[in-house]
Amino acid sequence: MKIKTKLRLGFGFLFIVVLFFGATAIYYIQEISKNAKVILKDNYETLSYTREMRTLLDENSLPLTAAVAAQFNQQLVKEERNITEKGEHEAVVKLRTAFNKLGQTGLSAGRQQAAEREVRSHLRQIELLNMQAIVRKNDTARASVNRASLILGFAGTFTFLVLFSFSVNFPGFIANPLRALLEGIREISEKNYSKRLHFDQGDEFAEVASAFNNMATRLNEWENSNLATVLSEKRRIETIIEQMQDAVLGINEKQEILFINDAARKVLNITEDKVVGQNTQKLVQNNDLFRSILSNDSAIKALKIVLDGKESHFQLQSRDIFVPNLNKQDDTVKIANRSAGRVYVLRNITEFKERDEAKTNFIATISHELKTPISSIKMSLKLLNDERVGSMNAEQQQLVAHIQDDSARLLKITSELLELSQVETGNIQLNFIPVDPLQVLDYAISSVKFQAEQKGVQIEVIQDDNLPQIQADVEKTAWVLVNFLSNALRYSSERSKIIVGVQARNRLVEFSVKDSGKGIDEQYQKRLFDRYFQVPTDGQNKSGSGLGLAISKDFIEAQQGKIWVESAIGEGSRFAFTLPVAV
Repeated sequence: MKIKTKLRLGFGFLFIVVLFFGATAIYYIQEISKNAKVILKDNYETLSYTREMRTLLDENSLPLTAAVAAQFNQQLVKEERNITEKGEHEAVVKLRTAFNKLGQTGLSAGRQQAAEREVRSHLRQIELLNMQAIVRKNDTARASVNRASLILGFAGTFTFLVLFSFSVNFPGFIANPLRALLEGIREISEKNYSKRLHFDQGDEFAEVASAFNNMATRLNEWENSNLATVLSEKRRIETIIEQMQDAVLGINEKQEILFINDAARKVLNITEDKVVGQNTQKLVQNNDLFRSILSNDSAIKALKIVLDGKESHFQLQSRDIFVPNLNKQDDTVKIANRSAGRVYVLRNITEFKERDEAKTNFIATISHELKTPISSIKMSLKLLNDERVGSMNAEQQQLVAHIQDDSARLLKITSELLELSQVETGNIQLNFIPVDPLQVLDYAISSVKFQAEQKGVQIEVIQDDNLPQIQADVEKTAWVLVNFLSNALRYSSERSKIIVGVQARNRLVEFSVKDSGKGIDEQYQKRLFDRYFQVPTDGQNKSGSGLGLAISKDFIEAQQGKIWVESAIGEGSRFAFTLPVAV
C-alpha cells in the first residue's frame, strides 16, 4: 500500500471520529440551548412586566393620572400577549378587571385602596406562577444538561481513546522508516559505506531504501577508486612545494606545521627532520626570525636576512587558508567556510634590490657628472649675451634663449635625480630645527619672484596671525614650496593670480599653493606623486621630469607631515602639505 493511501485512510478515519463527536455535541448543546431559551425569555419577560406595573403603583399615589394609567395599561397589554403558564390567563383576566375598577371615576378613597390591593394581589399571583415555572423548567433543563453531559462524556472518552490509539500507532508507519533512513544517512556521513536499509513494505520507503543502498554502493566504489588518486595528488602538490625556490610554510588553525619546503628550512635555520605536525610554539622559542614571521599581521612585509654570510632581502607574503566547514549540530549539517590556517611565502628579492641599488647609483653618478658640463654651457651662454664678446642678431639671440631654457631645464632634472637618489638610498639628511613658517614662505616666494614678474602673475599671501614655529628642515621644506610655486607659475596664464596660504591646524601648520590653471583630471590625481608620472599636456606647457612631486612627498613624509592635492577641471589646483608644530 502506498504512503499516500495510508495517509488518506488514516486521516479519513480521524475525520469520521471527529465528525461523530461533533454531531453528538451539537445535538445536545441545541437541546440545552432550547431549554435555557424558554426559561430566560418568556418567564423573564412576564416578571419584567409585573415589576414595571408594581413600580408604577409604588411611585404614584391614588387616583392614578391618565399618563400613569396609560403606562400601566401598556405593560398589561404586553403581559396579555405573553401568557405561557397554566392558570396565568385567569390571573391576567382578573388583573384587567381590577385595573378597570381602579380606573373608574368617582370612587371613594377606600374603594380605590381596595381596588389597588386587588391589583397587587393578582400581580403577585402572576409572578408566583412564573417563578414556579422557572423552578420547574430549571429542574428540567438541569436534568437535560446532566443527561447531555453524561452522553458527551462517554462520547468524548470513546473519541479520546480512538485518537490516542491512532496517534500512538499510526505515526509508526511513517516515523520508523524515516528513523531508519536518518540513521543510515548518519552512517554514510561517517563514511560507513557498508550500511544498507531493508524495508518490507511495498511503498515509497522501499523505493527510497533501494536508492539509498545503490548510493552507498556507488560511494563505496568511489571511495576505493579515488583514494589512490587523492594520495597521488597530495604527493604531487608536496613535490611542487618542495621544488619551489621560494620558502613556503603552512600553519593550520591549531598552530601546527602543515608543510614546509627545504628553502624555508634553510631560511629559518630549522634542522630537525620531523617538523610537520609540530606546534610552532616549540619552534619559535629560540628562533626570532620564525617568531617575527608568525607575528606578522600584514599581507606583505619586507625582511632583511643574513643567509650564507650574505645580506639578503626577502618579501614575506601571507594568506589565510579557507576550506568548507562541516559542523554537526542538532542532527543538522551546516556548510560554511572556515579558516584552516595560514600560508607564508618568503620570496628572495635580493637580485631585484641589487639591481635597484645599481640603478640608483647609476642615476646619481650620471646626474652628478652632467651638472658640470651643463654649468659650463650656462656660463658660455652668459658670455654670449655679453656685448663685449660680440653682438648677435635677433635669430641668434632667440637660439641662445632657447638653449638657456633647455640647459636650465636639464640642470633642474639632474638636481631632482640627485635628490631622488638620496631618498632611494636612504642617504637623505634632515636638519630639524624650530623655524618660523613665514621664514620658509618668504624664502620660497623670493626664489620665484622674478619668474612671476616676467609672466605678470600676482602672488597673494593669506596667513594666520601668531603662527607657531614648526619642527622642520628649512632647506627641504622650502624646496617643496618652491616646487609648488614653479608648477603653479608654469600652468597659470599671464596676469593671473596665485594664492599662497599658511594656516595653523590644531597641532599642525598647513602650507598651500592654489593656481588658476585649467585643473587636473581626477583620474590623474592619485598618480601625481608617483615617480616619473607626468600629466598629459596640450603642448603649450613644457612638462618636467615627473620627479618633483615624488621627491616633495618623500621630503614631507620624512618630516612626519602629509601632502595632498585638490583639483577640478576649470577651477585650478591646490597643492598643500602639513608639518607638526615644534614642541
